Formats: sequence, structure tokens, C-alpha cells
Amino acid sequence: MKGLARAIASGLGSGFAPAAPGTVGSLAALALGAGLAALSPWALPVACVLACGVGWWAVGAAEAGDDPGWVVIDEFAGQWIALLPLAHPSPAGLLAAFALFRLLDITKPGPIGWADRQHGPFGVMADDVLAGLGVALVLGAAASQWPGLLGG
Repeated sequence: MKGLARAIASGLGSGFAPAAPGTVGSLAALALGAGLAALSPWALPVACVLACGVGWWAVGAAEAGDDPGWVVIDEFAGQWIALLPLAHPSPAGLLAAFALFRLLDITKPGPIGWADRQHGPFGVMADDVLAGLGVALVLGAAASQWPGLLGG
């Protein structure tokens, strides 16, 4: 079970990238998320819920500790949440979702920073979920103002 947990926690291995594993994991999540969004209107929301729940389990079961670099299932969850307001994301929408998510995930303003300081699976997952929610709010507002630009 620990092997399965590590595979999930590492974003199917993307977290073992030799440099910038969080960025690599976010890019992998972005590509997969775009595919899920194209597959069905329900695929991405279901994947978000699964990534959060299964990610929480995987982080604990893999005994990952306090957010080591190779754990990127949290990036998958957050990046997918960021894509939710864009039903059919355009290249500009994908770029905006990626850039804004990475910005919030790296700088950790406000409650994102608080969540990052928590321990265990909650601390690992919560900061990225909050970053994804923040990006989703921004992209949802932008998509309502400029329909079609971001693929909303």
C-alpha cells in the first residue's frame, strides 16, 4: 500500500523531477486537467474531489511528513481547482491558470501561508487547495468579463 500511496502522492512520478518538482507537477496536472475538461463537464470536478480525498490519504499513508518536494498531489488538486471556472480552457486560460496558481503557491499570501504552516496531510493539501480556490475566483471573474478569452 505504501508504494501506491507514494505513486499517488508524487503525481504518478512527476514529483520526482530533478528540478522544480512543484512546477513539473503543476504542468502535468495542467495537461491532464485540460484533457479532463475536454472529456466531460463532470470529469474535472470529480477529479478535484478525488485528488483532495485520495491525496489526503496518500500523503498520510506514504508517511510523507511535512510537504517534501516530491509530494505534488496537492499541486494536482490545486491546479485542477484553478481550472474549474473554465469549461473549455483556451491556451490563454491554461497559461493564466498555471501562472496564477504557481504565483499563489510560491508566495503563499494570507490564509494560504497559514495553511502551509499546518502539519500532516491537512497542511500539505490545504495551501494548494486555497491557492486553487483563489485562482478560480479570479479566473471566474475574468471569464465573466471577457467571455471566450480564457475559454470560460
